[in-house]
Amino acid sequence: MRIVIAEDLLLLRDGLVRLLTDTGHTVAAAVGSAPELLAAVAAERPDLSIVDVRLPPGFRDEGLRAALEIRAADPGARVLILSQYVERAYATDLLADGRGGVGYLLKDRVTALDDFLDAIERVAAGGTAMDPEVIRQLFTRNDRNAGVSALTPREREVLGLMAQGLSNSAICAALVLAPVSVEKHITNIFAKLALAPSDDAHRRVRAVLAYLSAVNQG
Repeated sequence: MRIVIAEDLLLLRDGLVRLLTDTGHTVAAAVGSAPELLAAVAAERPDLSIVDVRLPPGFRDEGLRAALEIRAADPGARVLILSQYVERAYATDLLADGRGGVGYLLKDRVTALDDFLDAIERVAAGGTAMDPEVIRQLFTRNDRNAGVSALTPREREVLGLMAQGLSNSAICAALVLAPVSVEKHITNIFAKLALAPSDDAHRRVRAVLAYLSAVNQG
């Protein structure tokens, strides 16, 4: 996989380069600012961009805005955002187009090598990867969306694992449920969130977005 990295901290940037190279990936460019990221993606057309939320010149959300610009210019672009802290709005912004191929992880997750590499693969394949801590914080908030409020505790568990990007089989293993039970829960989630039949991958993203939108209003 060809990857572009945008991270202003030199030690972390070099660490990501070594980690990804050692695990068989190619780092096409490693840059430290949002303008450099946009230039690198345009020149290299990577399979995935790994982007810090806060980048020069302003150190606010330049990385996120650059990532959204990349996806607006190329709907097929895959982006994994890294952040020091949980920001619900960032996750919502990433999922807003309903397409998938996006992820939002806390930087601490990089040290959990298997989880980090799994997230990279899922996002590059067009799925989603939301940090478990992001999901945990979201599920501790009250929501105002009637459909989300109607979800049972088990359906919320399933939706949380969907948000992390887990497949049906992985959800089965995590919750020790039969495949037919997981499929039933997901069908119920789609129905309660009023998500009409369409491509299942898109419906999964839209289901997660519906939840994120609801908690952001809380």
